[in-house]
Amino acid sequence: MVGVSERNLKMLREMLGVHVTARERSIRLEGEARPVSLARVVLEQLRVASDERRRLTREQVLAMITEVAQRGPEASARTSGSPAPPSWEGDLDVYVGGARVQPKTENQEHYLDLIRRKDLVIGVGPAGTGKTYLAVAAAVHMLKKGLVQRLLLVRPAVEAGERLGFLPGDMQAKVNPYLRPLLDALHDMMDFPTIRRFMDNDVIEIVPLAFMRGRTLNNAVIILDEAQNTTRGQMKMFLTRMGHGSKMIVTGDSTQIDLPDPAQSGLIDAARRLRRVPGVGFAALSGEDVVRHRLVQRIVAAYGDEDRDSEHAAAMREAFEGVGPDGDEG
Repeated sequence: MVGVSERNLKMLREMLGVHVTARERSIRLEGEARPVSLARVVLEQLRVASDERRRLTREQVLAMITEVAQRGPEASARTSGSPAPPSWEGDLDVYVGGARVQPKTENQEHYLDLIRRKDLVIGVGPAGTGKTYLAVAAAVHMLKKGLVQRLLLVRPAVEAGERLGFLPGDMQAKVNPYLRPLLDALHDMMDFPTIRRFMDNDVIEIVPLAFMRGRTLNNAVIILDEAQNTTRGQMKMFLTRMGHGSKMIVTGDSTQIDLPDPAQSGLIDAARRLRRVPGVGFAALSGEDVVRHRLVQRIVAAYGDEDRDSEHAAAMREAFEGVGPDGDEG
C-alpha cells in the first residue's frame, strides 16, 4: 500500500502538498481540508489494490493521484475500484398496514434523501422522530430490490455493560430485550416467515455491538441504533466494519446517554471527527418531527429546555455546526 521505501506516500506529499506520517498500523494525514480528503481517497484506492494483491507501478500511482485530484474527493471515492454503495430513485417499496412508508416532515425527507445518496449517515433526534424506523424501512427496501445482500441491525447492550454471560438463557434470550425495538420495526414491514427465513440464512442479523468486532461487511446495509451509548472506541470499531458496496446508518439521541461517563459518547465524537469527510451525511431531527402519539410531541417539548441546555446536547449542536443543506460540511 505505501510502496517500496514509502514511495506512494512520498508521491502524495509532493503532488497534493499534505504531510503524511506512516506508523505501524495507521497513516496520519495533515494539511488543508481538500488535499487531505483527496489523499484519503487515494489511500483507499491503494488499500483496495493491496487487498486484491495488485502491484502498481509508479506511473499507475501517478495516474491515480492525478485522476483523483481532477475529479474531486467524493466523485473519486465512488469510483475507487470497489462497488458503489447502494442507492435508488423514487419512493420506498415498503408498506405497513397497506400504507407506503414515507417521510412525513421536511427533516425526515432530508434524512431519507441522505440515506439514499450517502455512504454513511448520522441521524440524531429525540424519541419518536422516525430516525430508526425510516432507516429500517430504507434497509428493507434495499434488501427487497437486491441492492444489498444482507441487513444488519446493531445496538449496544449498554444496560448490561455488553457483558451478557451472567444473564440466564441462551445467547438469543440474553440479547433479545436489548434488540427488541429493532425487531419490532422489522416486524411492521415484513411478515414473520420471511424474517425467520432471512435470519436462519444470515440475510438478516440483529446483533449486539460487541459481536461486530473483527468482521468486514460487504454488500450490506448496517444500522447502528442508540449510538449515543457507544464509547469512542466502540464507534470506531463499528465504522471500520464497512466493506465494499455497503451503507451504514447511525442513529442516536444525545439527550439519552446512559454511559457511566457521558462525555465519552462515541456518537458526539464521531460527529465532530467526520463532518468534513466526503461521503458522510448528517441529519438533525427535532421535536417537530415526532410522529408517535400526539402526546409524545408534547412530552418531548416539556423536556425540551432541559435537554437543550444539557452539555451533551450542546456538544452535539457544536458538532453539527457548519453542516450545510446537503448534509455535509457547508
